[in-house]
Amino acid sequence: MFLAFKEIRHEKLRYGLIISMIVLIAYLVFILTSLAQGLAEENTAAIKSWDGQRIILNQDANINLSQSLITKKASQQQKITRQEAYLGQAAVVAKKADHAKISAQFIGIKNQQFIAKKLDLTQGKLPQTPQQIVVDQSFKDQGYHLNDHLQLNSQTTSFKIVGFVKNAKLSIAPVIYGQLKTWKKLKNLTGNFQASAIVSKKASYQATTKELKSYSISKFISELPGYAAQNATFSLMIGFLMVIALIVIAVFLYILTIQKTRNYAVLRAQGVPAAFLVKATLAQAGLLVIVGICLAGVLTGLTAWLIPASVPMSFQPAVLISLAAGLIVTAMLGALIPIWTIIKIDPISVIGG
Repeated sequence: MFLAFKEIRHEKLRYGLIISMIVLIAYLVFILTSLAQGLAEENTAAIKSWDGQRIILNQDANINLSQSLITKKASQQQKITRQEAYLGQAAVVAKKADHAKISAQFIGIKNQQFIAKKLDLTQGKLPQTPQQIVVDQSFKDQGYHLNDHLQLNSQTTSFKIVGFVKNAKLSIAPVIYGQLKTWKKLKNLTGNFQASAIVSKKASYQATTKELKSYSISKFISELPGYAAQNATFSLMIGFLMVIALIVIAVFLYILTIQKTRNYAVLRAQGVPAAFLVKATLAQAGLLVIVGICLAGVLTGLTAWLIPASVPMSFQPAVLISLAAGLIVTAMLGALIPIWTIIKIDPISVIGG
């Protein structure tokens, strides 16, 4: 470690450039991961807040909530206890004079069922009438306030905001919670339909009629439009950055090793064992990577502090620490590549050649 530290101090510019490359790569990995997590949360925050284990949809809905409709006849064949809840979903556009239009997801619920009781209200109360709604916190950023009135789609009825709720995002759109009666009106449905889905807190809950089919919540989430493709894209990008980090470290250390061949040969001739030089190279690589990752962590912290709330990013320390550990391991693997050059150094051929 002493030899590695002294060499870094002697060649500040050279090693400073290497650290800069590591900082940029690590910072990009951290930011991409935070963005991927933020988008994933905005896709699933509402679903996870329901705390359900199973969801029942129409068997022909292709595991898509917006395409699912459950008839009253089919729902009557399902056993509904305190562990189950109906919900209806409809895509809407919320609008109010002098305010920006907001594309949202309307979720119809029943106040006495567990989904309504799980809502994390930050202000106000649950809707008590079909003309009352509870909206996601992001509506506040668009200038909406408690007791404001807005319209949904082409409905002439005015809906009153009676509460704000946290963690209410579905497929990246903010959620508006209201009553199932309102959902039926928005979907132009007759009285023959009960809901879009039945959510259960029991992992063993199953459909009891051929018209319906039961899925785990994890399966339902994985089938959300664009969710799997989005996660795969970000995972691939982060994986490539890890490989790039390995190549950058390996190339830089290999070049430095070639440039220092005569120095290593002199040390070998003086009796310094190859194992000592190998340990010094690994220590040097570890020191460079740790310093680079720490600086990238500082930049990430500043980004988390300065980034607007409207940007879908989620900075989770545990995940970022795991990524940092992965970058260190990757870099150490890259540092193994120039070690073979050190081991093969022949003091006689280098000095006497």
